[in-house]
Amino acid sequence: MFRFANPDFLYLLLLLPLIVAVYLCSNHRRRQNIRKYGDPTLLKELMPTISKFRPDVKFWLTFSALALIIFMLARPQFGSKMETVKRSGVETVIALDISNSMLAEDVTPSRLEKSKKLIARLIDTFNNDKVGLNVFAGEAFTQLPITSDYISAKMFLESINPSLISTQGTDIGAAIRLAVKSFTPNDGVGKAIIVITDGENHEGGAIEAAQEAAEKNMQVFILGVGSPNGSPIPVERGSNDFRRDKNGEVIVTKLNEAMCQEIAKAGNGVYIRVDNSNSAEKILNEQIAKLAKTDVESQVFTEFDEQFQALAWLILILLVAEMLILERKNPLFKNVRLFK
Repeated sequence: MFRFANPDFLYLLLLLPLIVAVYLCSNHRRRQNIRKYGDPTLLKELMPTISKFRPDVKFWLTFSALALIIFMLARPQFGSKMETVKRSGVETVIALDISNSMLAEDVTPSRLEKSKKLIARLIDTFNNDKVGLNVFAGEAFTQLPITSDYISAKMFLESINPSLISTQGTDIGAAIRLAVKSFTPNDGVGKAIIVITDGENHEGGAIEAAQEAAEKNMQVFILGVGSPNGSPIPVERGSNDFRRDKNGEVIVTKLNEAMCQEIAKAGNGVYIRVDNSNSAEKILNEQIAKLAKTDVESQVFTEFDEQFQALAWLILILLVAEMLILERKNPLFKNVRLFK
């Protein structure tokens, strides 16, 4: 496993494009000033020791060294020793609806973004638990296999958007069946399937899938996002232009609460309405806490080897090379044309 011990230093990389921009602007201004004195071709003949490209080479060597210094400060490390650790926890697989109807903004900032924030806060409450992340629309796919790596879970969560699945619809049955297959074979551990959806364009088969999950001692929780009164779907976030059907009518998507409640009941779980408050998060945490906990085995790295030494050598080589390259041509090597 690769990691940075001090990842906050990586924010300094944001300064690098600014440094390049300043250098390019300075170069452009310098060349404009040179043109004021006469024809560039003639000036080149009058100043044969002046190199056009050496300053650029020196800059990029220094720039590369600076970038490597930032990475070195972040302390790159590779895991060198892995151990199996037993922890008491539960297993949770989250199935997130990413159909276009989840872009509706009847909850702030949108159904999808509200759901992602709820999941992120739920992951923050996990301790010694395992979490998996699936996405679904007209089909269901695994976004992240079940893991105890919460950092990766939140990273994969951030990248979720409706473009991940081209087939539209809301196949909750497929989402539940995929979630059932996503758990580890451990017996005795509490297993929860959390389906976050608006229930729009239900494909069928969800109740049967929830019953099958309940028979395997898995609880199915349904989080309904949105308003039963309905909301149009913006073409872009915050836009007043809305998606329309084939007849040119504005599409209004409504939360199907009755269907969500039926699925939760069939899955021996609970239906929770997600609105602009944090009540859904509180109820869900209480339900997860009731699940039976057992020892969950995880493979974790307990020792890491520092890798900054290699970067330090590269930095030294780059800086030495930068010092050895003169901005002016050396008369002793006038016939050597490494740089023009």
